[in-house]
Amino acid sequence: MLGAAGLAGGLGLSRAVHAGGSDALRIGLVGCGGRGNGAAVNALHADHGAKLVALADAFPDRLENSLNQLKKAKAKQVDVAPDHCFSGFDAYQKLIRSGVDVVLLATPPHFRPIHLAACVAAGKHVFCEKPMAVDAPGVRTVLAACEEARKKGIGVVAGLCCRHDLATRETMKRVGDGAIGEIVSIQETYNDSPPWFRNQARRPQWTEMEYQVRNWYPFTWLSGDHNVEQHVHSLDKACWALGDRPPLKAWGMGGRQVRNEITIGQIFDHHAVCYEYAGGVRVYSFCRRQAGCFDEISDLILGSKGRAHLPQRCRIEGQNAWRYRGPKGNMYDAEHVELFQSIRKGTPRNDGAYMALSTMLAILGRMVTYTGQEITWEQAINSQEKLAPVQYSWDAAPPCLPNKNGQYPMAVPGVTRFI
Repeated sequence: MLGAAGLAGGLGLSRAVHAGGSDALRIGLVGCGGRGNGAAVNALHADHGAKLVALADAFPDRLENSLNQLKKAKAKQVDVAPDHCFSGFDAYQKLIRSGVDVVLLATPPHFRPIHLAACVAAGKHVFCEKPMAVDAPGVRTVLAACEEARKKGIGVVAGLCCRHDLATRETMKRVGDGAIGEIVSIQETYNDSPPWFRNQARRPQWTEMEYQVRNWYPFTWLSGDHNVEQHVHSLDKACWALGDRPPLKAWGMGGRQVRNEITIGQIFDHHAVCYEYAGGVRVYSFCRRQAGCFDEISDLILGSKGRAHLPQRCRIEGQNAWRYRGPKGNMYDAEHVELFQSIRKGTPRNDGAYMALSTMLAILGRMVTYTGQEITWEQAINSQEKLAPVQYSWDAAPPCLPNKNGQYPMAVPGVTRFI
């Protein structure tokens, strides 16, 4: 299902992309947090003919803060009228109908499949921040939407920024050309300090749903856990090096050692996963978010003739020793440059295949650490576990609820079942 190279190419269809026949690209931002604001600035850097004309967020207070920041950063390219600021769970629908050409999706990851599918159905080009889903049903929705985008000639570019980094691209090209020989194994490491937690004091007017959506990172249904939300960047590079093909299976271990305060939610603080591929190649994946520990963010590709190091000081050691000494560039701007250029040329880029694969690889990693089981790729991609509330409203119950002591349910390896 994820092996179809056709999702990433063959974009021969052209279409009218500018609202009202104008040369300006009208941009709408869905998700007005830090990453969303950053993506909007990157998009406006990338194309001087682009204008930000609409904002959407679950919370109206975020809209005002975002608009003020963006006007300071790119005043000449921000033209958002009051009636183009939308809030609530349905804000994305209103933004899509507001006359935009390109939508930047930067909400908590849970909402990405829903928003992407709606954008494609409405014929909007999309910048889709990582990860693209938090469960297998979400990945399947993303795949279907990206296939529909391919048929319609709609651009979909992923926020897996390392694919747009000049040094990483050149290193990966050399790896693909055989500079390190046949790949034997890959070590992906993302050991860092704890992620942000707003951990805001509950206000009397907030429901449990609003509290969790405002403080989304520590809830698996919203973030996917940090193995999905952040470590997906590392796993994406492993996928890239191996030709964007899925593993046969995975197994691993994980848990929570130090983040035990009752207000922190339910995600783990460490994961270690082994992904086994056809031909005997293995990817060893480590990620940890704990304070006061040794930190390392690195990618090591081991081959029969040498090894490649990423991301800092990209280099190859062994028979074909080499070090990248070219320009640095800005990969966060480059994502949008490539999207906008492809739109203007009439051959919109579609990252659907690899962005879904890398996201699903990260979800598989969480599945094996949460359950303690060995899980095959086929089992994982066909999983029926859907991390979603029954309905999207502030009065509805989220998928996880605290007990009488304020503690949220956590996965227990060996007890938690694979679904």
